[in-house]
Amino acid sequence: MKNQEINIRDPFIMTSAGKYYMYGTRSASCWGAMNGWDVYISDDLVNWSEPISIFDKSDDFWADQNYWAPECYERNGKFYLVSTLGSSDGRKKGVYAFVSDHPTGPFSYLAKLTPNHEACIDGTIYEEDGRLYVVYSHTLEDVPEGDMCACEIKDDFSGIKGEPFVLFRACDAAWNSSVPFAKAEFGIDGDAYFSDGPFLYRCNNNELIMLWSSWGSQGYSVGVARSDNGSITGTWSHDNESVVENGGHGMVLKDYEGNIFYVMHAPNDFYHEHPFFAPLTEVDGKLDIALV
Repeated sequence: MKNQEINIRDPFIMTSAGKYYMYGTRSASCWGAMNGWDVYISDDLVNWSEPISIFDKSDDFWADQNYWAPECYERNGKFYLVSTLGSSDGRKKGVYAFVSDHPTGPFSYLAKLTPNHEACIDGTIYEEDGRLYVVYSHTLEDVPEGDMCACEIKDDFSGIKGEPFVLFRACDAAWNSSVPFAKAEFGIDGDAYFSDGPFLYRCNNNELIMLWSSWGSQGYSVGVARSDNGSITGTWSHDNESVVENGGHGMVLKDYEGNIFYVMHAPNDFYHEHPFFAPLTEVDGKLDIALV
């Protein structure tokens, strides 16, 4: 399969043993009933295998929707899948971990990585000074300001280790706009902002930044937030302009030849999304993402 033939949102690529493994949200079922995830395998980022199912919901597994934004990490001889899950029974969405001995699964349920009292989506994993963190969106369903949060987790992904803390609010980004569908979709009166698709990136000058997605003047967009001290626990601020429009929820990939890409789904048109590899360069923390 070619990239344009793959209909997924939220692509995430893990490198392992000379191959590329791409995970993502199944676009065709994204907004309704869902039952699992797939992986695609490639040697060159151009030609991909057919989708390989890595998890299929059993009849007694509670999550029946929101199988969103799976990310896979190789650590200590295991493969850990981190993803959003939701349920039609009314429980809040959260970020969960699964584990396997192989990147193609099958994956088994391991633990929840976000607080039970928060509605959380789009978890990504970040390591700093030997500590492992899950970074996630505390959704506008709970917080109309659009909080981006983090929490330390256990080294084996078996649960939360620390207290959650807020990194920044989506509403504070100058490029961001209140979503026009807050009332219709979420029943929210007044302004509401969302944060999703976080990915942390260490620049050449050692600056720590986050690429994250929200609603800009042209719709779904990507902006950059920056830590003032190079740490996840620093004070975060926002660049004034977005770096991507009509696409998003991406990650930074360095391929086996040393090329760097921002890999995202584009366009952000339902059922037409596919993985898009935008060459990325940066000078002194300033990013250039080539969209054409």
